[in-house]
Amino acid sequence: MTELKKITKYKWEVPKTGNMRVPGIIYADKSMLKGLQKEGAVKQVSNVATLPGIVKASFAMPDVHQGYGFPIGGVAAFDWEEGIVSPGGVGYDISCGVRLATTHLEEKDVTPKVRELVTALYQGIPCGVGSKGSVKLSIDEEKRVLRQGSEWAVKHGFGENSDLRHTEEGGCLPHADPDVVSERALKRGKKQLGTLGSGNHFLEVGVVEAIYDPEAAKAFGLFENQITLMIHSGSRGFGHQVCDDFLAFMIKHVKKLPIELPDRQLACAMIQSEEGKRYLRAMACAANYAWANRQVMMHKCREVFLHLLGIGPRDLGMTLLYDVCHNIAKKEEHIIDGEKRTVCVHRKGATRAFPAGHGSLSDSYRNIGQPIIIPGDMGTASYVLVGTQNAMEETFGSTCHGAGRVLSRSAAKKKAKGRAIYRELEAKGIFVKSRGRHTMAEEMPEAYKDVSQVVEVVHEAGISKKVAKLRPIAVVKG
Repeated sequence: MTELKKITKYKWEVPKTGNMRVPGIIYADKSMLKGLQKEGAVKQVSNVATLPGIVKASFAMPDVHQGYGFPIGGVAAFDWEEGIVSPGGVGYDISCGVRLATTHLEEKDVTPKVRELVTALYQGIPCGVGSKGSVKLSIDEEKRVLRQGSEWAVKHGFGENSDLRHTEEGGCLPHADPDVVSERALKRGKKQLGTLGSGNHFLEVGVVEAIYDPEAAKAFGLFENQITLMIHSGSRGFGHQVCDDFLAFMIKHVKKLPIELPDRQLACAMIQSEEGKRYLRAMACAANYAWANRQVMMHKCREVFLHLLGIGPRDLGMTLLYDVCHNIAKKEEHIIDGEKRTVCVHRKGATRAFPAGHGSLSDSYRNIGQPIIIPGDMGTASYVLVGTQNAMEETFGSTCHGAGRVLSRSAAKKKAKGRAIYRELEAKGIFVKSRGRHTMAEEMPEAYKDVSQVVEVVHEAGISKKVAKLRPIAVVKG
């Protein structure tokens, strides 16, 4: 058991020992620490700290749990010239992220038809393992999606130009190169654009239950009792295949490098090597696919609302608040020890949290800070936060991404045996539809940490600030 050093009530240090090049930093309250030690997340934080070129620290957010190589909920930055890039630091679901849309509707406008709405969304948005969408692509057209991201979707009638201004990176990483991805990845991506997927992916109709920061809420277009739509999904089979392909390659490649890895799952390449550059170009393709995927789904959800409620677009007023991903590696500039440096920031199960005044933000949010969307467990709450200068100074502009699992899928199914989870949720006023036979058990609320506790840690630590709390009323799960 690694002995953690308390820095503040919500910040703990994993001391630099052995081959660690930097210390680890974990954001958590005391009650969370025992579980992190037990499942091995702290060990993974230490392992990441041994990688070449890492700067400052290996970070973990309060929703951290064990993942492939890097912990889920991990953040690490590597020097752009002398550091590494690792597929395990991004994850299999490249650019998995969350999109939140606001509406003009209030809870009373939806309550009478909430059962019909969740059914209509379930029928209108393909979900589940291997689900196929109505957007059929040739290989050439798919490559255009990979280069253009959300812009491709908007050009083809799936949304508005204003959506691009409210999407991280405008919904497109420009260095995407479809020529470096495999035929198998392209084949898997051809028929899945506009699909939700399975596991923890979801659509959620929510109600704004509480406002904590009136100024930020106003800038974000949020008000109490408002109906919102949240979409959590990623790059589907395309991104999974990209990760699979490059992991298989890098596990062999890293053996040729003068790097001693504490875990083979940390397979990597130097950023400036041809192998590292190829991965980043392929990863960008998957990121762009994910942004386009969520853009298409939001448009289709808008159509479901309009048709079911029998109202016009102006009455609905569905507007994208923000789309932000939480599985990605990006070239960014940060001040480190008083010096501006270019680094590759890996955020795996962690969300970008840039402050007011940052040049990457659109005019809508330049004076208030970047919106951060933190989904819960379908049975409690989700949150909207805002980025802070403290995050820029401490965590490379990063914060948590959700509740974080505490039970494996098999353990959750065992605990749910004999229970009707959907009926338990209905008793709370939450109507759920799911495609997978075991999804409801695997995704039961008890499988996750208390999202309110997770959010309280990042809020009190100052790496993001609470803006609003959302209560779910209708959920579609894969």
